[in-house]
Amino acid sequence: MAQPDAAEPDAAAPDAAAPDAAAPDVLDLWDRSVRDHAARPALVTPHRELSYRDADRLTDGWAAGLAARGAGPGKLVGLAFGDPARTVLGMLAALKAGAGFTVLDDRLPPAARAALVDRTAAAVWLGDGGHAPQGAYAPAGPDTAAGAAAPAAARPARTAGRSDVAYVLFTSGSTGRPKGTVVGRDALRRFASAVAERLGLTPHDRWLQVASLGFDVVIEEVFPAFAAGAAVVCREDTRALDAEELHAALDRTRTTMVELSTQYWLEYARWLTAHGTATPAALRTVVVGGERMDPRPYRAWQARQPAALAHVYGLTECTVSSTFYTGLLPSDAEEVPLGTPLRDVEISIRRGGRPVPDGETGEIHIGGPLLARGFLDDEAATARRFVADPYAAEPGARLYVTGDLGRIDADGQLVFLGRVDDQVKIRGHRLEPARVERALCELPGVDQAVVFPDPASGTALWAFIVPTDPAAAPLPGEAVRLTGGDRDALVAPLEAQLPDWAVPRVLHRVAVLPKNAHGKVDKRLLSAWAAAARAGRPAGAPVPDPAAAPSREPVEPPEPVLALFREVLGVPALGPDDNFFDHGGQSLLAMRLLARLRESDPAAAGLRASALFASPTPRLLAGALAERRASRR
Repeated sequence: MAQPDAAEPDAAAPDAAAPDAAAPDVLDLWDRSVRDHAARPALVTPHRELSYRDADRLTDGWAAGLAARGAGPGKLVGLAFGDPARTVLGMLAALKAGAGFTVLDDRLPPAARAALVDRTAAAVWLGDGGHAPQGAYAPAGPDTAAGAAAPAAARPARTAGRSDVAYVLFTSGSTGRPKGTVVGRDALRRFASAVAERLGLTPHDRWLQVASLGFDVVIEEVFPAFAAGAAVVCREDTRALDAEELHAALDRTRTTMVELSTQYWLEYARWLTAHGTATPAALRTVVVGGERMDPRPYRAWQARQPAALAHVYGLTECTVSSTFYTGLLPSDAEEVPLGTPLRDVEISIRRGGRPVPDGETGEIHIGGPLLARGFLDDEAATARRFVADPYAAEPGARLYVTGDLGRIDADGQLVFLGRVDDQVKIRGHRLEPARVERALCELPGVDQAVVFPDPASGTALWAFIVPTDPAAAPLPGEAVRLTGGDRDALVAPLEAQLPDWAVPRVLHRVAVLPKNAHGKVDKRLLSAWAAAARAGRPAGAPVPDPAAAPSREPVEPPEPVLALFREVLGVPALGPDDNFFDHGGQSLLAMRLLARLRESDPAAAGLRASALFASPTPRLLAGALAERRASRR
C-alpha cells in the first residue's frame, strides 16, 4: 500500500483564479531549496558553479521569456540544447512558465527528430544545439556575460495545477511510432520527494548527470537532487563517457551519486577490476538498472568497492523508478531483487487481472499517483496499458500493466522473472523488436525478419532476414553473415530512422525462420546457425587485397590489435580488415576495446572510443596507433 504523503514545503502564493493552484506543486520543492540553501551549488558545470539563488534568478527570466512566447499550462516547451546544463535549466524554466517540457535527443537521426518535433507541437522551442528546430529561442545562459548581467525578471504567476503536464518523453513503439508518455506535475513532485527520501539525499550530495537527455533517467538525476538541495553535476556536452573518463569525472567533481545502465555499470566494474582500483572516495552510491542483473558481478562489487549499490526498477509510464533495492545481496541469491516500492507506489502481482499471493509468479502491475496521465495523442494505447483497478478501495484508481513477470519474495522484495511479450532492453532502452522487424521488411529484397539481442552480451541487436528471392537464400540450416555492401544496404536505411542502439549491427541471411514447438521463431536455433557461421570466416566477406592496404607508413603488424578485436567481439575468425561495427561492435564494446588497448599500449592513452569510427578495422587502428607513437618521438 502507498504510504501517506510527507509534510510538504510551504507553497508559493497561489493564483486565486487558477484551478488547483493551491495544491502542492513540484516547484515547491525547488523553492524550498532556494530558500534554505540559497548559496549552495544547484548546478555544477565545467566552467562554474551556479548557486540555487543564481539558478532561480536565471530561470525566472527564462520562464518570463517562455510565457511571453505562449508557454503555459497544457502546453509543451521543447528543449534542444547540446549542453546538459542548459537543458536542466530549461526544464526548470518550462515548469516555472506553467508548461511541461520535452527533450529532443541530439543523437536521433534527422527524420526521427523531425517526426518528434511535429508530434509534440511545442508552443516554444528552447535551444541552441545544431539539432534545434528553426526559430528556437536561445536565452542567455549561465556561462555568458549577458546571462550573468541580465536584470532580474519576475517569475510568471502560478497557473498550473497538479494534473497539468510536467514533461513528455518518448519510448519505442511496435508500430514504428515512438510513444510519448505524459507525466503530470503532481507525479513528478511525489517522485522527486520519494527518491530523495529513499536514497537519503542531502544538500551535501552531488549527482553526476550522465544519461542521454532524451532518456527518462535524466529526470531521476535532476529532480530528486533539487528536492534535497543537492547539486546536479553536468558534463561539457552529451558525448558518452567511457569507463576511464567516467571514473575521472566522478573523482574530479567529487560526485557522491551516479546512475548507470546495467551494461554501462558492468563496463565500469570491469575497468575498476582491471586497474586494481576502487571507486572515488566521495562516491557513496551507484544506482543501477535497466536490464536483468547477474548476481555474480553484483556480489563482487559489494565485496570490493566502497560505493554502495542501489538496484532500481521502473518504467517511463510510471515516472522513472518505482522500486529500489539497497541491501547486501545474500550469497545464495539467484536473482538481484528489484526491491521495495517507493512511497506513493503500489506494486501487485496479478494473473488474469487478479492479485496472487506473495511467492507466486504473475504480471507486475504498478499503481498509485506516480502513474503517467497516458500516451500523447493515443487513447487506444492508453486504455490498453492504463487500466481500472477493480480491487482498489478508492474509486477511479488505475494500474499500469507492465508486461513484466515477477513475484514478491519472502522478504517482501520484488523479483523480476522476464517478459510476458517480446519487448527487450538494449543498453537500458526499452525496444519493441517488431518496430525494427517492420522497418527491415519494408526494405527491397527482404521478405521476413526477426530481431533479438545477441545471446552473449545482450548489448547489441542481431537480425536474421529471409530474402524475397529464394535464389539469394543460403541452404536450409545455414546462416550467412552479411558484410560490406550487402550489410550497408540494410543498415543505412535503419540508421536514418532509428536511434543508434536500435539498429542491428550483426545481420544474417537465412532461407527460413525456424519455428519451435510453440510455433514461435526459434531464436536458439538461429543463434546456433550463426555460431556455425562464426566458426569460419563470415560467408561473403571480401578477401583482403594487399594492394589496397592503407598506404600510410609505418604500419605496425596488427596482430596484437587484431587479437583484442577478436576477443571483444567474440569472433575468432575476424580478419585484419574486418570492420568493428559490421561484426556487432557498438559504443559499450568500443569502450571495452579501447580500455584494453590502453592497458597494453601507451600510444592508446587518451584515445576515445569514438576513434573506432575513423579507424574501424584492426589494420587501420594499428596504423593510427603507430602514427601516435611517431608523433611523440
